[in-house]
Amino acid sequence: MIKRPNTNAQRMKRHKRVRAKISGTAATPRLNVFRSEANIYAQVIDDVNGVTLASASSLDKAIEGYGGNVAAAAAVGKLVAERAKAKGIENVVFDRGGYLYHGRVKALAEGAREGGLHF
Repeated sequence: MIKRPNTNAQRMKRHKRVRAKISGTAATPRLNVFRSEANIYAQVIDDVNGVTLASASSLDKAIEGYGGNVAAAAAVGKLVAERAKAKGIENVVFDRGGYLYHGRVKALAEGAREGGLHF
């Protein structure tokens, strides 16, 4: 019998490897991405103090329509950038969460850049 690989376990292993190298500070917090099948979530995190500074997801009232597509991901990127800029955050470290930098993750990153975040 052919066994299907556990893709989430593989992603978590990649994510731990990436997190060993990057960390968010108060000056340059970490922009974290989580992607589910139906939605996408983004958080700006200060790892030193263990605090989430800003967040956005495709479940927010500002985002209309289906949350699991590239257009929604770009809108979430712009929204999280807007909320971070309101708190005085301009520079972040991008954490792709173990996902490939492609599709929805890439769209969220480009949306955040359009919104004014630098990484």
